[in-house]
Amino acid sequence: MDYSKTAAAVLTAVGGEENVSSLVHCATRLRFVIKDDAKVNKAAVKAAPGVIATAEAGGQYQVVIGNEVPEVFAEIAKISTLAGPSANEKAASDGPKGNLLNRFIAMISAIFTPLLWALAGTGLLKAFLAAAVTFGWLDNTTTTYVILNALSDAFINFLPLALAITAAKYFKADQFTSLAIAGAFVYPSIVALNGVPDITFFGIPVTMVSYVSSVIPIIVIVWMQSHAERVLYAKLPSAIRRFVTPMLLVLILVPLTFLAIGPLSNLISSGLAGGIGWIFDVVPWLGGAIMGGLWQVFVIFGLHWGFVPLMTAELQTGGLIYLVAPLFAAVLAQAAAVTGVWVRTKDKNLKSLAAPAALSGFLAGVTEPAIYGVNLPLKRPFVYGVIGGVIGGGLISAGGIAANAFVLPSGLALPALLSQGNLVLLFLGLAVAVLVPFLLTVIVGFKDPVVETAAPVDGTDLAVLSPLDGTAVPLTEVPDAVFAGGALGKGVAIIPRVGALYAPFDALVVAAFPTGHAIGLQHADGAEALIHIGIDTVKLGGKHFSLKVEKGQQVKAGDLLVEFDIPAITAAGYDITTPVIITNPKKYPTIGSPASGPVAHGDALFLAIAEEELALA
Repeated sequence: MDYSKTAAAVLTAVGGEENVSSLVHCATRLRFVIKDDAKVNKAAVKAAPGVIATAEAGGQYQVVIGNEVPEVFAEIAKISTLAGPSANEKAASDGPKGNLLNRFIAMISAIFTPLLWALAGTGLLKAFLAAAVTFGWLDNTTTTYVILNALSDAFINFLPLALAITAAKYFKADQFTSLAIAGAFVYPSIVALNGVPDITFFGIPVTMVSYVSSVIPIIVIVWMQSHAERVLYAKLPSAIRRFVTPMLLVLILVPLTFLAIGPLSNLISSGLAGGIGWIFDVVPWLGGAIMGGLWQVFVIFGLHWGFVPLMTAELQTGGLIYLVAPLFAAVLAQAAAVTGVWVRTKDKNLKSLAAPAALSGFLAGVTEPAIYGVNLPLKRPFVYGVIGGVIGGGLISAGGIAANAFVLPSGLALPALLSQGNLVLLFLGLAVAVLVPFLLTVIVGFKDPVVETAAPVDGTDLAVLSPLDGTAVPLTEVPDAVFAGGALGKGVAIIPRVGALYAPFDALVVAAFPTGHAIGLQHADGAEALIHIGIDTVKLGGKHFSLKVEKGQQVKAGDLLVEFDIPAITAAGYDITTPVIITNPKKYPTIGSPASGPVAHGDALFLAIAEEELALA
């Protein structure tokens, strides 16, 4: 991916910086808060190189990029003020102001996103270390184990420090004061007080709880800090407020945490963890089936962030995360479904999407390419994946499987599940989660978007092939009234994915515009076609287009006609949707078998039906 081209294309297509209230990114998506939705060219966003899909949820316009979203976000920072230093947290805090759920999800996303990969990476190390001890590859009494355990445990152990930084950015509080507060939570002598009876603070009884790996206390306290700071800065004399403010905040907020907020949050965390534990103790298969079946639905709507605090609460309370285990079934099931699509489909474009999506899902647990690029558009494979997730997740949780570290579900992270529960049911659940959606996709199948090439009925009808790799859409979706209304003729539009235009049939080039933005072709039977690359692109004066043919030249179906730079064209503010129309409607008044969805050049696009055939009908 050319990150700079992707950044420019996406930013232009959403209406430019002036149409964006804020921009954040999570693990795989750019999340825009748009000022005027009418100014967003959604077709151009989807056509931008590297964009997998788009979604609108949680008050945000979400552009799915995949693992490389931080690089695209960084490139946007170079061409705008939206993604500069601290912009991710700042924008999130200024972001959705809708219902409480949207605001909660936005807050959790902004606070945890910067920590996600470090949590996942150290959690993966912890999982491999635990597996090494389980299988006898490493003795846990050696100093080697002690060092490796410290490397894998340190980040989650001192999680309040990391959360202090991200929460301070989100709530616009002083980061170093937040660190001073969090540091007191995990200070060795404070940690040693956990479980000690008769602790008092100026005679007030203190119920000391563990703040190691805790989440709720530091987030609540930093929120309170942000409000108290503004009051103190406004009231205190300028000569002393810089050092007196943090002194007062540490002096007041830390004891307040020990006296009230900590015990209350511990009660909440223990209650949540206990509730989850109860479900997985009493009806574990049901908890696993729900999480395995619905997890990818939660991901689609961005609701999965709400589970992160629950998972960390589980880990802090019991050292295990039951919620994570069935998610492996959910993730691997969607990867298996997209693998089934790769095996079954005859569409070249779909195959090229499915193969890397399957690899990404199985190894890294990143399912956005599979879900948005293949499974959801085809519908049935996504449903098959949900079925596999339900059955596999139920079996895994029925076996009492839990993760011993915070990991992102993936093939590489499987060692995190090997230290707890019935391993037979674990591997049976994983096998079912993979095999069920794969076999359903291959055997029961789905409606392949490829439209079979239709032969001419009477020798005068014309089979028009796709001149582009991209997505076929009805002509009515072209953002130009002349084309959309059929005034110039009937046909199909394509949102191109690759900047190369090929001849859709054997023809004579009757019009080759010097600007390269449009080509006129004539078939030997008399059909005349116009292919117009983008809308109003004539205004570019030939810039970003390279014409490969000339007027009067004979071409064969599949010959290269024009090359063009999609990112540059969209960055210049032009919609790249390309109408392919028959321009002599008196001879060819209608079309048949119009394609829809992913197409590759050479696939059937539509059938131009001659007037004589209509008369016979």
